Amino acid sequence: MRVSDYPIQPMILHRWSPRAMTGEELTDEELFPLFEAARWAPSSSNSQPWRIFYVKRNTPGWEVLFKLLVDFNKKWCVNAAVLGLFFAKQGDGPNSTHSYDTGAAWENLALEGTSRGLVVHGMAGFDYDQAKTIVPQGHVVLAMFAVGKKGPTSSLPPELQKREVPSSRKKIGEFIQEIKKSSGP
Repeated sequence: MRVSDYPIQPMILHRWSPRAMTGEELTDEELFPLFEAARWAPSSSNSQPWRIFYVKRNTPGWEVLFKLLVDFNKKWCVNAAVLGLFFAKQGDGPNSTHSYDTGAAWENLALEGTSRGLVVHGMAGFDYDQAKTIVPQGHVVLAMFAVGKKGPTSSLPPELQKREVPSSRKKIGEFIQEIKKSSGP
């Protein structure tokens, strides 16, 4: 059970990235609210640089994204209903927050899916070079994700079953520091 050191919204505390999914398909009515949540993420100068390619299982496009995954992720993504690829239009000069903004869109998508009882799992384990060949020029590949209906832990390979628990997080003091003098930390 996760416990925060300071009070925060329960949805944030209890969001995690399970892998066990049923393999059931998702309708657009079940899936598109996640994309709608991503749509409303904040972005610098309202540029909304994020883009998402997605594929549903049992469709001709499935293999396009599935083949990008490393073997480890293929083991459990085989039961995902949807695979997605986040990429972003690169910003120029001082307004180059495309990665930051896309991260906000991802978080909105993940929280919306979690609030609906879906499994939403982000991934870095895929072939970035191959993914670059399917995104438009001037865009950068950032991450992949899988979405599906929650399945039993027993649906996972044995080596993944024991990992199907929420992880802990670093303490705040490990990643923040107050600047206390005029010349920086």
